[in-house]
Amino acid sequence: MKTDDLIAMLASDTTPVAPHAARKRFQTALLLGGLGAFALMLLNFGVRPDLLAATALPMFWIKLAFPLAIAVPALVLSARLCRPGIRLGSIWKMLPLPWLVIAAMALWALAHTAPESRWEMVAGKTWITCALSITFISGPVLLGVFWAMKGLAPTRPALAGASAGLLSAAVGTLVYALHCPEMQAPFLAIWYLLGMLIPTALGALIGKHLLRW
Repeated sequence: MKTDDLIAMLASDTTPVAPHAARKRFQTALLLGGLGAFALMLLNFGVRPDLLAATALPMFWIKLAFPLAIAVPALVLSARLCRPGIRLGSIWKMLPLPWLVIAAMALWALAHTAPESRWEMVAGKTWITCALSITFISGPVLLGVFWAMKGLAPTRPALAGASAGLLSAAVGTLVYALHCPEMQAPFLAIWYLLGMLIPTALGALIGKHLLRW
């Protein structure tokens, strides 16, 4: 078969892509994945019993803002990685900024705490389980985001997978924060970060194979 004939045959079998297809896939993935993550949190951990009282504390909202501020640029980055030819721009530079703010708060808090009390601020009561719990809760979101990406056209599968993992972890951390009793900046800067890095690494490893064309 001649090249021109092959091109003509392929072109004749095309169907138009629905408007805003990428946005709709990510919306569906985040909605269903987020509901799945929330269900896992409720079934396995439960909402913290003093949630209503905690909402009166500024640190509670800072704790929620931390993963949310990572989820937004991670979503933009994930969507761009699924569109061939779209430049990533400087959106990736926004990813570490929320952690840098929390880290600065953590250093300030530790500097104004007695040395014998610093480990308590870092470890809290749940440091052993925190990162793994976040990874566990992020699972449904990661599945949803991979489904969204698989139906699009990521050209850098490992990077797209890492972005999917970070997005999923940020959403999972946001959900987990409704259970987590910890409010100290040093705890968040270390264990919440680790909880987001594990799914990011897993996403990169899985995406390298799963998101290949």
